[in-house]
Amino acid sequence: MKRRRVGAVMTGDVVRAHGGTSAAELTCWMAEFGINGVPVVDGDDKVIGVVSATDLERARRTGGSSPDRSARTLMSAPAHTVRADDSVVRAARLMSSYGIERLPVVDEEARLVGMLTRRDVLRLFARSDEEIREEVIDEVVLRTLWLNPAGVDVSVRDGVVTVAGFLESSGQAAALVRMTRQIDGVTAVVDRLTHRRAGPWRGPEWDAAGDALPP
Repeated sequence: MKRRRVGAVMTGDVVRAHGGTSAAELTCWMAEFGINGVPVVDGDDKVIGVVSATDLERARRTGGSSPDRSARTLMSAPAHTVRADDSVVRAARLMSSYGIERLPVVDEEARLVGMLTRRDVLRLFARSDEEIREEVIDEVVLRTLWLNPAGVDVSVRDGVVTVAGFLESSGQAAALVRMTRQIDGVTAVVDRLTHRRAGPWRGPEWDAAGDALPP
């Protein structure tokens, strides 16, 4: 199944600040580039924090609006980060858990390589119902479970996938539902599957010939 990775949707050309970058510079950059957050890096390009528009506004409200204030004193730290090979789903959950709008993307040595925003995530999940249906049939029903798509009814409405049909085992039905939930853009799965026997799914080679496609 196609699990989208952060590296495929992030912005690679990132505006970055250092600890000594002034509040005035940060404000100008945000206005110029249409962004509301700037990662702060050290001399090795490792992320040490993030200055957001909210951080700048908070400083102004508390009387710390001097344009000479530096990113080091304004930033939120430590920064929440993700890796380029993390799934977008994991990144979205991290954003939701901490109420943040952007995540610096780092390599294995914590060096900045990109930026992922909530807008990037929403753009990815704004998939049509037909796109989702096609991926369920192609990636789950055919390629993973080796089922005859004529025996599994898949319908999608507003990201909610309904699956129906008669399968070999309860484990096979559970696997179909579980894998469908993992597809990007799926918000819920309605399970209307029935099965011939109760038991685990041991792979398509174990299924009855009439229920699975031949290898």
